[in-house]
Amino acid sequence: MIPEPSAAAASRSSEKNANSQAEATSSGAISPSEDESGNENRQKSVRRRRRACSISENVKSKRARASGSSVRRARGKRAKEKQVEAVTLFEVITMGKSAIQAVIDDWIEAYVTDRDASLLDLISFFIQCCGCKGAVTAEMCQSKEDKHVKSKMVEELDEAVGLQYKRFLAFPWILTVTWPMDADSAEYPLVQSRPSGRWFHSEFCDFVSVLVAQCQHSVLFDSYLMNSLISLLTELSNSYVRAFRHTCTLAAVKLLSSLLSVALSLSVGIENSQKLYNVQRTKTVRQKTQQLERMQKKISELQEKRAEVESMMDVIFKGVFLKRYRDMLPEIRSVCMEELGLWMKLYSSSFLNDSYLKYMGWMMHDKVPDVRLKCVLALQGLFGDPVLLPKLDLFISRFKNRLISMVLDKDNEVAVQTMKLLVLISRATDDVLTSEDYKQLLQVVYSSHRPLSATAGELLYSRILSAAAPTSDNQDERNEEDERRRQMFDRLKALLRFYQEFELHKHVVYLVDSLWDCGGSLLKDWPTLTAALLQNSSGFTPAEQAVIVEILVASVRQATEGPALVGRSGAKKIMSNREKKIQADDCLKLTEHLFSVLPKLLSKFSCSGDTVASLMRIPQYFHPDSQEAKNTQSVSSLMTEMAAVLDLHSGPAVLEAAARTYLSLCGDGAAWAVAAGASRDSLVQRWVDRLTEKIGESLRRGCFSAEEDETSQIVATLKKLRAFHNCHDLSRWNVFELLSPLLTEDGSLGGPSPEVLEEALQCMSFAMLWSLSTSSQTLTCREKAVAQRLQLRLFCDRSYRCLSHCNHSVKNQAFLGVCDVLTAHSYQLQVWDPTCFGPLLYTPSPKLQRALLTFVCVNVFVVPDGDNQSRVSESSEVERLEELHRRRNLLAAYCKLIVHGVLETSTAAEIYTHYVKHYSDFGDIIKETISRTRQTDKIESTRTLVLCLQQLFVQLKREQESGGRAHSGVQTFTCIKELARRFALTFGDLVKFRECLVMIHRNGVEFVFQEFRQAPDNATPPYLSYLTILSEFSNKLLKPDKKAVLSYLQKHTAEHIIDLREECWQPLIYYRATLLAVAEMEDAVSYVSSDRRPGLHSRSPVSKQKLEGYKSPSQGRPTEQVTKVNKPSFSHSSQVNPGDTDPFSVPPELHGRSFNMAATVLGINGESDDGSVDIEL
Repeated sequence: MIPEPSAAAASRSSEKNANSQAEATSSGAISPSEDESGNENRQKSVRRRRRACSISENVKSKRARASGSSVRRARGKRAKEKQVEAVTLFEVITMGKSAIQAVIDDWIEAYVTDRDASLLDLISFFIQCCGCKGAVTAEMCQSKEDKHVKSKMVEELDEAVGLQYKRFLAFPWILTVTWPMDADSAEYPLVQSRPSGRWFHSEFCDFVSVLVAQCQHSVLFDSYLMNSLISLLTELSNSYVRAFRHTCTLAAVKLLSSLLSVALSLSVGIENSQKLYNVQRTKTVRQKTQQLERMQKKISELQEKRAEVESMMDVIFKGVFLKRYRDMLPEIRSVCMEELGLWMKLYSSSFLNDSYLKYMGWMMHDKVPDVRLKCVLALQGLFGDPVLLPKLDLFISRFKNRLISMVLDKDNEVAVQTMKLLVLISRATDDVLTSEDYKQLLQVVYSSHRPLSATAGELLYSRILSAAAPTSDNQDERNEEDERRRQMFDRLKALLRFYQEFELHKHVVYLVDSLWDCGGSLLKDWPTLTAALLQNSSGFTPAEQAVIVEILVASVRQATEGPALVGRSGAKKIMSNREKKIQADDCLKLTEHLFSVLPKLLSKFSCSGDTVASLMRIPQYFHPDSQEAKNTQSVSSLMTEMAAVLDLHSGPAVLEAAARTYLSLCGDGAAWAVAAGASRDSLVQRWVDRLTEKIGESLRRGCFSAEEDETSQIVATLKKLRAFHNCHDLSRWNVFELLSPLLTEDGSLGGPSPEVLEEALQCMSFAMLWSLSTSSQTLTCREKAVAQRLQLRLFCDRSYRCLSHCNHSVKNQAFLGVCDVLTAHSYQLQVWDPTCFGPLLYTPSPKLQRALLTFVCVNVFVVPDGDNQSRVSESSEVERLEELHRRRNLLAAYCKLIVHGVLETSTAAEIYTHYVKHYSDFGDIIKETISRTRQTDKIESTRTLVLCLQQLFVQLKREQESGGRAHSGVQTFTCIKELARRFALTFGDLVKFRECLVMIHRNGVEFVFQEFRQAPDNATPPYLSYLTILSEFSNKLLKPDKKAVLSYLQKHTAEHIIDLREECWQPLIYYRATLLAVAEMEDAVSYVSSDRRPGLHSRSPVSKQKLEGYKSPSQGRPTEQVTKVNKPSFSHSSQVNPGDTDPFSVPPELHGRSFNMAATVLGINGESDDGSVDIEL
């Protein structure tokens, strides 16, 4: 707290001194910091710089006297007879609102007695709330008009002593606050991350509100308290220190809000007094004249007080809000906008006009979402009050386009609240939003964020209700049920009109989900929806009835599964008990109604494939505990109609829906399971018999021959078997043995059509998958295991033959079938129970492995030429994405074989070669394959990476040696080097993969030097350039491993004569440099060339220090020596010991040129003028 100045100081303050050191001659100081010694040191520094006045000697005694007279600890009842401990106002806010009110009452009493001391206590409170732990000095100021006062109002930094200070006028005080320079980076109470910081905001705001509320009948209008407080908050809110600016801006706007409440109460008092005055004036008694005068005087006093409060509000608005509503701190802008909305709503007579609304419109363009959100929430409060709507006409006409654009805000909460605001505007006024505006807004019902789409659904549903026909007044001709159904039909027609006329997305399920919360009464009215489909007099066209069927199916799914849709986020993941009960009741209701109505719908729409496919999905959502399930007649009728539909249709949508529906109905626990199972078995038996007859007739002459009609019947029956075999186990019908003769026919001799082969392959693959998945129950003896392995081998052999078929679809299906079956077989071997008889191992033949790899390389990694690229650009984007999805599925199926150990890891080398070239399409799949294989065997996985690089390099060398035209499949040296860099990035944990990285380098050195025999016509190894590719892995080696690899390299090069004057040895120099370069910011080229150039004397001092501190990891010498090496020293006749000579001497021609990697590959030679060179050892 700030103590009041002494009496002597106060008397001296009236005298003016000519000395410029002390304009105000009285001062008092306090230090709210907990470390008093640190504050004293800072105060001494301030005094040395003459930026503060001396501290009072009796700070402690005056603080106790001031606090004891102004602040009391309030816990429970305030008992004056008890001893109450004195605390600061800052500590009071931790006690709750009741304690705040009690202490403020005591403070008001102390203020009446000694207002200077109490005011200083209040000033100290606000400074402490800013988190300031520095020293505060107070000086008396005689007059605001003093010409030297403004020159003292400064805010500066003192870097010499590490302090910053601010001096400002809070009349009658000149306050000087001194604090450390790093205080701005500390957490002040408003932004503390601890739990205490969350409630400090509310307690601080309550303190300001209670202070104004308790003072409004006493000291609020004394022209001293509020002037000083407003001056204090205005000055501190303009500080460049974040803590002062944020805290005091919050206090100032809350103070204005509290004053607004006072003004409202005064307005109510004035209105009541005026009403009473008018009543008294109507009386004719003359004795009432004095009473009227008193009432008129009271009205005048209240009006003067209101004018004074409004003046205070105007000062705060101009002094704080206008400067801070565009502050760089988003929290301050949010506070300003939130309070401005409150002012306009509560005190609309003064604040709700265009002069204040413009700030709200401007800040809707703020870049921070929270500021925009506060503006939208404030506007919701304004548009929600019908009385305020006439004053918002100009605002909405000016900023309507901005509000509509904010519906697509990147922040979901801002977009949702903006849509809610537009819903309020649409309900309040009819002429603000045009038809074009509605068309733009209603598209949001298809948004991927569910809260936003649900809010847009409210807007759409309100439009549907307004478009519906009004209720007829004549109730005699039609009963109440017919009238209600007519209204539902009108709303349904309006919804269909929106769906068809707006030409938006064709996703009925997302439209139903958006309307579910607000339009449940329409969407859950299943009797009305089915009546619209069954009644011929309903007035709906066939196209509209098809949409109604989709709405019906979507509403059934929504009622049973909830709002969990693919691609839509923001839905509740956990349902409450009430929601679960509503969902169960809805499921029972729809089951009771649709179980008896669905057969009629299937019968009516049996000729429409799309419509009947949607209707066939409805039984999947039936509740098994429904009473209707026990009605055998209804169950039999439903099964009969479903079988009739399957006899008519063989489309994939109908067959898939029927297979899944039968799977749901045949589940355990349902009353209709037995009837559904019998119906399914009857259908499958009928299809198998028909297929047996047709295939037998077609193969009667030893080869497949069938008419076109018979072929179409075989294809249709195979499609039905394939759809049901995908969901149901049909092993007892021996589908595999039935269809295997179709695959023995040679297509070149007029065998089965491609459609027959494709469907047969799918059925046989499903049969194998079911056999493998149920092997734990079926494999009870060795004979069955052998039979299963023979069946697996037969399927793989048949599929291998189909891989060379002329039809592309047949080849794709054969490839996918083999990959799926082999992957399932691998999984079967991993999970079988050792205590039981297990399956027998099957390994695919080498020719099948080669065929699979060839198929992937030819059909997946396709490089389109120019003409093909132009055709792709002209085709639709959907077709291009579908083709890419098909190719990704093929690659993923093959990579699964490698990951699960069906194929050797080395077979992935050919796949890895396309990693860079096709990274955008297949990079994620190849990268995941590398990761999975590394988890299984990191050494073998690393060998595969090395094999991939070496294969590409050998292909490149052969292409260069042949001298022919460049082949499109051969990658350039730059691509291979980039591939090596990508491979190196996959090694994250260097310690974990230390052995793998060393193996890469050892293998690379052996690849270059192992079989090399030096001869006059063969001076360098043919694969020496591979060392440049290998250098991409050098930065992944640890320092000890670099030393080991360097020694291994020297071991392989010691027996060769290396003439480094020829540029063909440059890859060796570069690779060695990468092993020696250990500085973090130094690359291999700078290490080899730049450090030895004669013109290096201009190197910066920092670079010189790095070079002087360099130490080679392969040699223990602290410094590097420069040796002169002559040309003859490399010959066989040299008398120098080869072991003492460094074979990696750098020829002088390399000093004057930079390293050219292309020259390294092409083997460009250069001549030197000098026979010696300076090298580093």
